[in-house]
Amino acid sequence: MCLAISTIPIGIIGGIQGFQSDESLILIALIFGVTFCVSFLISFFISRPIEKLTKNIDEISKGKFDVNLESGEIYEINNLTESLNRVMASLKLAVFRVGVKKGEIFEDAVKAKETYEKKQQDLLNSINGWAWETDSKAIYTFVSKNVAHYLEYSPDELIGKSIFDLMDQEYVKNAKNAFSEAGGKKKPIKNLESYNISKNGDKLWTLINGVPFYSDNGELLGFRGVDTDITPEKEAYAKIKNLNTELSSLKGKVTELLNQRDKSKSTALEVLTPKKKKVDEKWSEDEFDSVFLLDENANILDCNDNMHKRLGYSKSEILSLNLSDIDALEGKKDIVNKIKKAKKDGVITFKTIHKRKDGSAILVQQNLQYNKEEKYFKGIVREDYALKKNKN
Repeated sequence: MCLAISTIPIGIIGGIQGFQSDESLILIALIFGVTFCVSFLISFFISRPIEKLTKNIDEISKGKFDVNLESGEIYEINNLTESLNRVMASLKLAVFRVGVKKGEIFEDAVKAKETYEKKQQDLLNSINGWAWETDSKAIYTFVSKNVAHYLEYSPDELIGKSIFDLMDQEYVKNAKNAFSEAGGKKKPIKNLESYNISKNGDKLWTLINGVPFYSDNGELLGFRGVDTDITPEKEAYAKIKNLNTELSSLKGKVTELLNQRDKSKSTALEVLTPKKKKVDEKWSEDEFDSVFLLDENANILDCNDNMHKRLGYSKSEILSLNLSDIDALEGKKDIVNKIKKAKKDGVITFKTIHKRKDGSAILVQQNLQYNKEEKYFKGIVREDYALKKNKN
């Protein structure tokens, strides 16, 4: 600045004299020196107070109200200093009246902001998935860092992409309809299932939950939400479904096997037993039969000694059980359905497997009869002949 000012008279004199004599050169040098010194002094007295005042203002902005603002020799700077002193006095008075410390206004506010941001990041990191925000067209404007753990993409790689770009094409149409309906009707997106594809081609199931957000005049601005990884649950459900299918198939095979054995037994008994004493003509309550009474919920009300002894229970123990507790094939719902059928038809006969207390099993033929007068069900159980024969 000083150098620039000092060159002004040099230019003027140079133009007049044209630098044609030694006297002119001496004169120019003298004027240059004097002008430079004067310019330096002017610059010092103007720039130093301004620089100091700037530093003081910076300190005030950080909450330091005890800064000493000194007056200078320049009228305009003195006016600015006095104005700042008045502002500081007003701030000190406001702080005193409110009853807060000056540090709480600035430094504590910054700390609070940093604490909030850390809590927010910790919360995002704890999600079993990732958080996101899009514009009104479902284009990503924000994605939390933990998306990389699930999809192998960094947040920067996803910004500008559509949320539908990551989905398997089979699920895109349904997802677009859900977002469109949520934005149009101002309602949240709840438990929307999606099949996402990661950067390396892996696929994972996610559950999308989100809400639309709007401007003050009601214009749709975008969506905010969370994608939750439900791949483990989906895989577990698929395994359970397969096991149920296999169990149903196995149960059908066991039932078929029992029916085949029943037919073989009936054929053998017809040959060995006189026609007047056919087993199928009537169930007898002899020493070979286990007899019990049931209510409509398959609870065992009473039984003969043969039943609880064959199963390895005491009588008090057997009376505390439900028929489903000793049936290895039929669940309680299936047994109750059979009881209802017996009530309707009067009697029902079927094959099943009973469990002993020690864990061993007995293949049995079971007959349920409904007593209309007493309103209970009588069960007669006979150990299967074919199973006994195979045992021996």
